[in-house]
Amino acid sequence: MTSSFPNGTHEISTAEGQQKQRFRLLSPWRLWVPLALQTVLIGAIPLQSAYTFLQGKSVTLQTAPVDPYDLLRGYSQTLSYDISRVSRLKELPGSEAVFKSLAATNKSTLYVVLQAPQQITIPPTPWQPVKVSDTASISLSKNQVLLKGKYEKREVRYNLETYYMPEAQREQINDQIRNVKSQQAFVVDIKVDADGNSVPVSLWINRQNYEF
Repeated sequence: MTSSFPNGTHEISTAEGQQKQRFRLLSPWRLWVPLALQTVLIGAIPLQSAYTFLQGKSVTLQTAPVDPYDLLRGYSQTLSYDISRVSRLKELPGSEAVFKSLAATNKSTLYVVLQAPQQITIPPTPWQPVKVSDTASISLSKNQVLLKGKYEKREVRYNLETYYMPEAQREQINDQIRNVKSQQAFVVDIKVDADGNSVPVSLWINRQNYEF
């Protein structure tokens, strides 16, 4: 219902007024709810890394052969690992079925089973890949972990590929990398949690260790 006033204006009906009132009440929620969800998602990334760092198991990875001058990019280094190479993973048990399944389903997640070395050395001896799986639901022995990776056609990435160097140590690290004579002396310590998530912890160049 509406009623007219002498000046020709109309009184807004009760139904219309209620509708506009509901719109005013809902409008802020339409803005803040998506923002809140985005904040939670963004915050979950460092929280996941912190959990992995605190609860994860210490593992050492062998870096892949690299050109030191290509490795150095300003204040960061782009790291690649022995297990980043698809050709290396295809040598392992389970790989044929996994890569065939990934190609057929357009999925990208895979898991690499890593096994601890028998001896403790300085620098640490890298853990060895022993199997590839497309599921985390597999049995592991006490000296094994499951590392989650993302297959990107030419390589597999583990969210461990970039190391940001402390400014005070940048030149020292660069000089040492250029003088590395054995690739085995260039390894990275990481933490891996029960779900296969990983975070980098430190970089070894010969017997020198640099924390991330």
